[in-house]
Parts: sequence; C-alpha cells; structure tokens
Amino acid sequence: MTPPPASTEAPIRDRTPTAEGTPTTDVPGPAPAATRVGTPSSATGGALVLVGMLLVALNLRAAVTSLGALLDEVRGGLGLSGTMAGFVTTLPTIAFAGLGALTPWLVRRYAPARVLVVAMLALTVGQVLRVATDSAAVFVLTSALALAGIAVANILLPMLVKQHFAHRTGLVTGAYTMALTIGTTVAAASAVPVAHAFGSWRAGLGVWAGLAAVAVLPWVPLALRARAARRAATPTAAVATPARIRPERTRLGWAMAVYFGAQSLSGYAIMGWLAQLFRDSGYAPEAAGLLLAGVTALGVPVALGMPTLAGRLRTLRPLVLALTAFSTAAYLGLALAPRGLAPLWVLLLALGQGAFPMILTTIGLRARTAEGTVALSAFAQSTGYVIAALGPLLVGILYEATGGWTAPLGFLLAALAVQTGAGMVIARPRYIEDER
Repeated sequence: MTPPPASTEAPIRDRTPTAEGTPTTDVPGPAPAATRVGTPSSATGGALVLVGMLLVALNLRAAVTSLGALLDEVRGGLGLSGTMAGFVTTLPTIAFAGLGALTPWLVRRYAPARVLVVAMLALTVGQVLRVATDSAAVFVLTSALALAGIAVANILLPMLVKQHFAHRTGLVTGAYTMALTIGTTVAAASAVPVAHAFGSWRAGLGVWAGLAAVAVLPWVPLALRARAARRAATPTAAVATPARIRPERTRLGWAMAVYFGAQSLSGYAIMGWLAQLFRDSGYAPEAAGLLLAGVTALGVPVALGMPTLAGRLRTLRPLVLALTAFSTAAYLGLALAPRGLAPLWVLLLALGQGAFPMILTTIGLRARTAEGTVALSAFAQSTGYVIAALGPLLVGILYEATGGWTAPLGFLLAALAVQTGAGMVIARPRYIEDER
C-alpha cells in the first residue's frame, strides 16, 4: 500500500474501500488542496489528527445538553418567554441543518484543519459570551455562534475518517461516536451539580467553553502545516478541482438523508419526552430521569461497537432490520407495559439508537473519496436535521391532543417504517461518486 504523501499539496491516493470498509486498491487521482488537513506524514501526525477528532467529538453536544438540563434556571435568570425558550431548544437543529450545508463550500477553499480551528474557536467564544450577558437576545445570538461551530464540525468528522483512516473506518468512527456520547452524557448529568456548586446556572453552561478551547489545540499545528505547504507549493503542483458531487441529485443521497433524519427524529423525541412518559406511568421524577440517563449510558458501548460491525458487513440489511426490530419492540413495550418492564425497554431503545453510529459509518462507506464523503455528510446531515426538528414538536402536539402516549408512539413507529425503507436503499454497497 502506498504511504500517504508528506505534503498537503501533493496528489493523494484515492483508497477505494470495499463494502467492509477495507481499502483494496490505490487508484491514482488528484484531490484539491482544499480538502486536506495538512496530511500527517508520520505516526505522530496521524495520532494528532485522531486526538483532535476525539476532542472535537466530546464537544459536539455538550453545549446543547447542558442548556437543556438548565433551561428552567436560564429562563428565570434571563426572563425568557415560553416562545423564546422554545426557539432556543429548536435552535440546534436549525443551525445543524442550515450551517452544515455550507461546510463543503468552506473545505473547497480552506484546509479542514483551518476550518476546525475557527469552528472550535466559535464554539468557545459563543459559550463564554452567552453566560456573560443578561440579555435574552444576546444569549440567543451567542448560542447560535456556538452552534455554528458544532454544525461545521459535525460534517467534517466523517470526511476526516475517510481521508486519514480509510482502512479503520469502523474503529475510528466508533471511537469518535463514543466520545460524542460520553460528552453528551457527562454534560447532561453534571450541568446541574456544577451550577449548584457555584451557585449559578452560568457556571453550569460556561464550564464547557474550556473543553472547546482544549479541542482547538491539536488543530493549530496541523493548520500551520497546511498553510506552510500551500505557500511552498510551486504553480505546477496545482491540480484541477474534481467535478462537484451533488448528493441531492441521487437516490443514495436522499436515502441517506431520510435515514439520518428519521433516526435523529426518534432520538430527539426520546431525549425530550421519555422521562415524561415514565413519570406518567407512575415513576418518581428522579427515577424517570435515571431511566432516560440509562438510554444514553447504554448507548456508549453501542456507539463503540456498531461502526466496527457495520464496516465488516458486506450488506447492511441484517443490521438495518435488527435495529428496526429493537426499536419496534421498545415502542410497543412502552405503549403496552411502560412500568412493568421499563429497564428492558430502555435497553432496547439504546440498541435501536445504534442507528446513529451506523449511519455515520455508512457515510464513509458509501463514498470513495474525501470529497464525496464531505458532500454526502453535508447533505445527509443538513437535510436530516430538518426532518429531525419535527420529532419533539409532533410528539408534543400528539401528546397534548390525546392526553396519552399511544398516538405519539404510533407516530414514532411510522417514522421507523420510513427509516427502514431508506435503510434498505443504503444497505447495498454503492458509491456516491458513481451516481453523479
């Protein structure tokens, strides 16, 4: 296998993966400099990229879940109206959908390491400024700044896996998905205790700015390396930009977007409403909260193992069907016997939510190149988050209209059926570059 080039400006190899995610051929082909991180030429450089990815992943939901845990305190402290509070809780999906779509444009012009430095700085500054203000409007604007950084990083991580770890797609995707899950869980669980310890909700939100600042550090030397290589490159080293990949014009692109959106819809609905369902079935608030936390905690090993499993399968159909079966059993159980077997339903929900790490892995498996990966990632995630935004809203409307959980769970089962149909399309080995 040809080793990666030392310079970020030299042509790279298109390491074409099999359905299992293992590269089998080296097909010579230029890639634009805009898609390069400052490609590491040593094991140390590769380790730096991996560490940087894991630190970024830890930050991808902390700013969101910490706010969710402290929303009542924030409303009281800033005088947020109910409408404004509802907008704040919807803001993540708006940002992920809108700003994520701009990421391919950014990486066509700047090295991804430079983009990530700016994204993590935006996340850091946004989190600092939003706890330093007494204005509700400024709080919303600075939260949007922080979420903009997350939106860009969401799209870049699958591309970086493809570019630097094509022969370890499942393992590396599992590692960063696990880091994302850990960051989500720790932020949700510790935001309130930190706020109580310091006597202010501002501490419970602001502490995560420090984690974002740490995530900047590995990318600075990589960005400087990319910049130096660009300046040192001769005019003859330039290569033609490949034809633009447009997932929105392909069946595979839309199937990926629908699958991502449907699984995110259910995930947001579960995070937003599962505790209320258990409280309505007779659990104390503390116990209901622990059951919800159980879904997230059990998701950590699922997040680690699912990408490796997906990367080893020739077809993903058995996995898609298994995930559907887990979620179907959980929804039916919650509808029929929510109290009697609650721990079992929590376990099945956690297994069913393995659809999230699976789709992140599949983004890399369904593209031959870094360019294809970032285009597919941007379209699937930006479109998917538009779909996902409907989940908590529609579940809330159905719950209020019917006074029970049969209709909301029926809606989630219908969304699961759509997810499964899209899953059958993405399960077959194919590449987005072939469908242009």
